[in-house]
Amino acid sequence: MGRSATVSRRTGETDIEVALDLDGTGACDVQTGVGFFDHMLNALGRHSLMDLSVHAKGDTWVDDHHTVEDTGIVLGQAVAEALGDRSGIRRFGDVAVPLDEALVLAAVDVSGRGELFWDVEIGPDKVGTFDCELAQEFFVGFARQAGLTLHLRKLAGTNAHHIIEATFKSCARALRVAVERDPRVVGVPSTKGVL
Repeated sequence: MGRSATVSRRTGETDIEVALDLDGTGACDVQTGVGFFDHMLNALGRHSLMDLSVHAKGDTWVDDHHTVEDTGIVLGQAVAEALGDRSGIRRFGDVAVPLDEALVLAAVDVSGRGELFWDVEIGPDKVGTFDCELAQEFFVGFARQAGLTLHLRKLAGTNAHHIIEATFKSCARALRVAVERDPRVVGVPSTKGVL
Protein backbone atom coordinates (compact mmCIF):
# COMPACT_ATOMS: atom_id res chain seq x y z
CA MET A 1 0.00 0.00 0.00
CA GLY A 2 1.48 3.33 -1.07
CA ARG A 3 2.18 6.12 1.37
CA SER A 4 1.50 9.17 -0.74
CA ALA A 5 -0.59 12.31 -0.53
CA THR A 6 -1.54 15.42 -2.47
CA VAL A 7 -2.59 18.52 -0.53
CA SER A 8 -3.59 21.97 -1.82
CA ARG A 9 -4.05 25.23 0.04
CA ARG A 10 -5.30 28.51 -1.39
CA THR A 11 -5.42 31.75 0.57
CA GLY A 12 -5.34 35.45 -0.29
CA GLU A 13 -1.55 35.23 0.01
CA THR A 14 -0.58 31.87 -1.49
CA ASP A 15 -1.67 29.05 -3.81
CA ILE A 16 0.23 25.85 -3.02
CA GLU A 17 0.03 22.22 -4.09
CA VAL A 18 2.26 19.53 -2.63
CA ALA A 19 2.40 15.90 -3.75
CA LEU A 20 4.70 13.38 -2.12
CA ASP A 21 5.50 9.71 -1.82
CA LEU A 22 7.28 8.71 1.39
CA ASP A 23 8.62 5.54 -0.27
CA GLY A 24 10.14 7.25 -3.30
CA THR A 25 13.67 7.74 -4.56
CA GLY A 26 14.11 11.45 -3.84
CA ALA A 27 12.84 12.72 -7.20
CA CYS A 28 11.87 16.39 -6.92
CA ASP A 29 9.92 18.97 -8.90
CA VAL A 30 9.99 22.19 -6.88
CA GLN A 31 8.85 25.62 -8.04
CA THR A 32 8.07 28.21 -5.37
CA GLY A 33 9.39 31.40 -6.94
CA VAL A 34 11.98 31.62 -4.12
CA GLY A 35 15.26 30.32 -5.51
CA PHE A 36 17.15 29.48 -2.31
CA PHE A 37 14.03 27.87 -0.83
CA ASP A 38 13.67 25.69 -3.95
CA HIS A 39 17.27 24.57 -3.37
CA MET A 40 16.43 23.66 0.26
CA LEU A 41 13.25 21.76 -0.65
CA ASN A 42 15.15 19.79 -3.29
CA ALA A 43 17.68 18.86 -0.58
CA LEU A 44 14.84 17.83 1.75
CA GLY A 45 13.26 15.58 -0.86
CA ARG A 46 16.50 14.10 -2.11
CA HIS A 47 17.93 13.21 1.31
CA SER A 48 14.66 11.93 2.79
CA LEU A 49 14.16 9.78 -0.34
CA MET A 50 10.61 11.07 -0.60
CA ASP A 51 9.42 11.96 -4.07
CA LEU A 52 8.35 15.57 -3.76
CA SER A 53 6.42 17.95 -5.99
CA VAL A 54 5.89 21.50 -4.71
CA HIS A 55 4.22 24.18 -6.82
CA ALA A 56 3.67 27.45 -5.01
CA LYS A 57 2.67 30.94 -6.02
CA GLY A 58 2.76 33.60 -3.36
CA ASP A 59 2.79 37.33 -2.79
CA THR A 60 6.56 37.53 -3.14
CA TRP A 61 6.22 41.20 -4.08
CA VAL A 62 5.51 41.71 -0.35
CA ASP A 63 8.28 39.32 0.73
CA ASP A 64 8.89 35.55 0.79
CA HIS A 65 7.42 34.96 4.25
CA HIS A 66 3.93 33.75 3.28
CA THR A 67 5.24 31.44 0.55
CA VAL A 68 7.82 29.78 2.81
CA GLU A 69 5.59 29.49 5.88
CA ASP A 70 2.56 28.20 3.97
CA THR A 71 4.67 25.67 2.07
CA GLY A 72 5.81 24.30 5.43
CA ILE A 73 2.18 23.99 6.51
CA VAL A 74 1.06 22.19 3.34
CA LEU A 75 4.11 19.91 3.25
CA GLY A 76 3.47 18.95 6.88
CA GLN A 77 -0.18 18.18 6.11
CA ALA A 78 0.90 15.97 3.20
CA VAL A 79 3.39 14.04 5.37
CA ALA A 80 0.71 13.48 8.03
CA GLU A 81 -1.78 12.26 5.44
CA ALA A 82 0.76 9.93 3.80
CA LEU A 83 1.69 8.42 7.17
CA GLY A 84 -1.92 7.46 7.88
CA ASP A 85 -2.26 5.83 11.33
CA ARG A 86 1.56 5.50 11.56
CA SER A 87 1.45 1.70 11.87
CA GLY A 88 4.71 -0.14 11.38
CA ILE A 89 7.06 2.87 11.33
CA ARG A 90 10.30 3.24 13.27
CA ARG A 91 8.94 6.51 14.78
CA PHE A 92 12.31 7.97 15.88
CA GLY A 93 15.22 9.22 13.82
CA ASP A 94 18.26 11.31 14.59
CA VAL A 95 21.38 12.35 12.72
CA ALA A 96 24.11 14.98 12.68
CA VAL A 97 24.85 16.26 9.18
CA PRO A 98 28.01 18.18 8.28
CA LEU A 99 28.23 20.63 5.41
CA ASP A 100 31.77 21.97 5.29
CA GLU A 101 32.23 23.92 8.57
CA ALA A 102 28.55 23.60 9.54
CA LEU A 103 27.21 20.73 11.63
CA VAL A 104 23.52 20.40 12.48
CA LEU A 105 21.77 17.80 14.61
CA ALA A 106 18.19 16.76 13.88
CA ALA A 107 16.05 14.47 16.01
CA VAL A 108 12.52 13.46 14.97
CA ASP A 109 9.74 11.74 16.87
CA VAL A 110 6.61 11.02 14.83
CA SER A 111 4.70 11.63 18.04
CA GLY A 112 1.50 13.23 16.75
CA ARG A 113 2.37 16.21 18.96
CA GLY A 114 3.79 18.64 16.45
CA GLU A 115 6.32 21.07 17.84
CA LEU A 116 9.65 22.54 16.79
CA PHE A 117 12.57 23.01 19.17
CA TRP A 118 14.97 25.32 17.33
CA ASP A 119 18.52 26.07 18.46
CA VAL A 120 20.06 27.21 15.17
CA GLU A 121 21.85 30.53 15.36
CA ILE A 122 22.44 31.96 11.89
CA GLY A 123 24.86 34.87 11.46
CA PRO A 124 23.97 37.02 8.45
CA ASP A 125 20.34 38.03 7.95
CA LYS A 126 20.17 36.89 4.32
CA VAL A 127 21.40 34.29 1.87
CA GLY A 128 21.05 36.13 -1.40
CA THR A 129 17.53 37.56 -1.14
CA PHE A 130 16.31 34.85 1.29
CA ASP A 131 15.64 36.04 4.86
CA CYS A 132 17.40 33.51 7.10
CA GLU A 133 14.68 33.72 9.77
CA LEU A 134 12.30 32.08 7.27
CA ALA A 135 14.04 28.72 7.73
CA GLN A 136 12.64 28.56 11.26
CA GLU A 137 9.20 29.67 10.05
CA PHE A 138 9.17 26.81 7.52
CA PHE A 139 10.04 24.20 10.15
CA VAL A 140 7.46 25.53 12.65
CA GLY A 141 4.63 25.01 10.15
CA PHE A 142 6.06 21.72 8.92
CA ALA A 143 6.51 20.14 12.37
CA ARG A 144 3.10 21.27 13.66
CA GLN A 145 1.14 20.01 10.68
CA ALA A 146 3.09 16.76 10.26
CA GLY A 147 2.70 15.94 13.96
CA LEU A 148 6.45 15.74 14.51
CA THR A 149 8.43 16.58 17.59
CA LEU A 150 11.41 18.07 15.77
CA HIS A 151 14.64 19.19 17.40
CA LEU A 152 17.13 21.11 15.27
CA ARG A 153 20.40 22.25 16.81
CA LYS A 154 23.46 23.87 15.27
CA LEU A 155 26.62 22.30 16.65
CA ALA A 156 29.04 24.31 14.47
CA GLY A 157 29.00 26.70 11.55
CA THR A 158 29.56 30.27 10.38
CA ASN A 159 28.30 30.32 6.77
CA ALA A 160 24.54 30.98 6.67
CA HIS A 161 24.03 29.01 3.43
CA HIS A 162 25.82 25.99 4.88
CA ILE A 163 23.97 26.18 8.22
CA ILE A 164 20.51 26.36 6.65
CA GLU A 165 21.31 23.65 4.11
CA ALA A 166 22.67 21.35 6.84
CA THR A 167 19.43 21.99 8.76
CA PHE A 168 17.26 20.85 5.84
CA LYS A 169 19.50 17.86 5.09
CA SER A 170 19.67 16.72 8.71
CA CYS A 171 15.88 16.97 9.04
CA ALA A 172 15.54 14.97 5.82
CA ARG A 173 17.85 12.18 6.99
CA ALA A 174 16.22 11.93 10.43
CA LEU A 175 12.75 11.97 8.90
CA ARG A 176 13.74 9.24 6.45
CA VAL A 177 14.64 6.92 9.34
CA ALA A 178 11.62 7.85 11.47
CA VAL A 179 9.01 7.17 8.76
CA GLU A 180 10.64 3.98 7.45
CA ARG A 181 8.66 0.81 7.83
CA ASP A 182 10.18 -1.61 10.32
CA PRO A 183 9.10 -5.21 9.71
CA ARG A 184 9.47 -5.95 13.44
CA VAL A 185 6.99 -3.25 14.49
CA VAL A 186 3.44 -4.53 14.84
CA GLY A 187 0.82 -1.78 14.83
CA VAL A 188 1.60 1.67 16.13
CA PRO A 189 4.96 2.07 17.92
CA SER A 190 3.53 3.45 21.17
CA THR A 191 2.52 1.97 24.51
CA LYS A 192 -0.64 4.10 24.21
CA GLY A 193 -1.56 2.32 20.99
CA VAL A 194 -2.00 5.57 19.08
CA LEU A 195 0.23 8.37 17.77
